Amino acid sequence: MNYELFIAKRIIAGKKYKNSISSPIIKIAITAIAMGIIIMLIAVATGLGLQYKIRDKMAGFKGHIQIVNYDNNNSEVSTTPVKKNQEFYPKFKNISGIKNIQVFANKGGILRTKTDFEGVIFKGVSTDYDWSFFKEYLVEGVVPDFNQPRTREVLLSETVANRLQLKLNDTILATFLKTSTSKLPSNKKYIISGIYNSGFAQFDKSVMIGDIREVQKLNKWTENEVGGFEVLIDDFNSIDVIGEQIYREIGVTLNKKTIVETYQNVFEWIKLFDNNVWFIIAIMIVIAGINMITALLVLILERVQMIGILKALGSYNTSIRKIFLYNASYLILKGLFLGNIIGLSLIFIQHFFKIITLNPETYYVTTMPVYISFTAILLLNIGTLFLCFLMLIIPSYIITKIEPSKSIKFA
Repeated sequence: MNYELFIAKRIIAGKKYKNSISSPIIKIAITAIAMGIIIMLIAVATGLGLQYKIRDKMAGFKGHIQIVNYDNNNSEVSTTPVKKNQEFYPKFKNISGIKNIQVFANKGGILRTKTDFEGVIFKGVSTDYDWSFFKEYLVEGVVPDFNQPRTREVLLSETVANRLQLKLNDTILATFLKTSTSKLPSNKKYIISGIYNSGFAQFDKSVMIGDIREVQKLNKWTENEVGGFEVLIDDFNSIDVIGEQIYREIGVTLNKKTIVETYQNVFEWIKLFDNNVWFIIAIMIVIAGINMITALLVLILERVQMIGILKALGSYNTSIRKIFLYNASYLILKGLFLGNIIGLSLIFIQHFFKIITLNPETYYVTTMPVYISFTAILLLNIGTLFLCFLMLIIPSYIITKIEPSKSIKFA
């Protein structure tokens, strides 16, 4: 029989324990544990949520990996065409983990109305384009249908539509400069079939999605010439590995660019979230641990006579320490239970009701995204329990200093 656990249970269940002098201190310790796990859950959920949402939005506009010509063109505009007929298109034979390969071509232009104008990047895509990202952020209308001989339908952002006072199904006039300075600009009319709002201001204020055949005609390209290829992958964490595999598979005149390489500053900023989360976790565990140490010492001092009696009956110091460590573990588990219920409730409320909003100019999202996994919850709880328990081992040595002859003298 584990008599240490038996005694610990009797102490926890006793009415005297609940009404003792140490009761307020115990409640404070449980509250500290609960608040700690709440803050840690929120920190992890928001940190991961921001990272995943920002990188998913960037991949939605640019793909995870782009295959383009090996030149010094660092602009958003496609200048030199790439042959569409490639061995790797429409599928890499020797590389796994690739979700989709889609062609694209970009053209700089100006949208004009009677009273205003706005510069845009006309992104031409084809029937192989994955619309899942834009369907998620579609405010009204539908995505363009390219299964026609020719389509003038375009997808425009809500930001640009509001600036130009345009609405769904309006016809817009776009002007595109020719590559030769001696030639007059080309004017084209398009119909707004859908309006999107991704909350990523950097792209929302400039990107218009349309038919790649329009860009090919503007650039005098053939049907076999495109601006490049966008590769979507299944696992973002494998982007560097797959990127290197793609680089070895494509021709010597082609280059691969991952979004991590293209937007290095953004991803370095995203990595700072990890440092902030780890700092918050460390601070919360230390605070919770200090409160538990205080509660344990109060429990021990309150039970000095019991400790003396147990020693007089032959109990070892180790056994008595186990009684109080079991007791402290119960308090930690109680705090974790309450903290998980409250913390996860707050996370789910934010996920479904989008209460907390953010400035998209700064954070690239309009509402605070949250993401939490069962693994993260499990690791946080196990880690908190284990570390707090370790912090209690040394203070429990005070039991070895208690002498039975003195502790039961005034019993």
